[in-house]
Amino acid sequence: MSILPKTLRKLIEELNKLPGIGPKTASPLAFFLLRASPTDRSQLAGALSDLSAGVRFCQRCHNLAERELCGICADLSRDENLICVVEEPLDVVALEQGRAMNGVYHVLGGVISPIDGVGPEHLQIASLLTRVKNSADKKIEVIIATNPSLEGESTARQTGL
Repeated sequence: MSILPKTLRKLIEELNKLPGIGPKTASPLAFFLLRASPTDRSQLAGALSDLSAGVRFCQRCHNLAERELCGICADLSRDENLICVVEEPLDVVALEQGRAMNGVYHVLGGVISPIDGVGPEHLQIASLLTRVKNSADKKIEVIIATNPSLEGESTARQTGL
């Protein structure tokens, strides 16, 4: 028999699933939310609900988007002949904050990781190759910007670019 109510235990379990949140962090977060105002809890719940309905992946580059195309792919001033390949949407955010490039991106959605059961077929490698192939009449420059880890390097090699 647990001392905590079932709904609070369930919240702690769900918070524990978040990256970087273990049981020692999940419990204080749950208690913080319990003490938060009903308005604050409703706003958080609404934001989580809106996330499912309002965010999707760009059809072209697989970055986060609110429409078919993300803001970067829809921006006609971007150099479509320069494609920067990254692992995750957060990598796009970092590069954009640094104003590092004026090209477009292709988000792979992770890295190859046999230990985690992630192979090339789970990533957006095929769509990258199709994108480059369909641009064959243009001179395309592809920058592979995966992390310099074993998994990142393996993923970069798998693209064949």
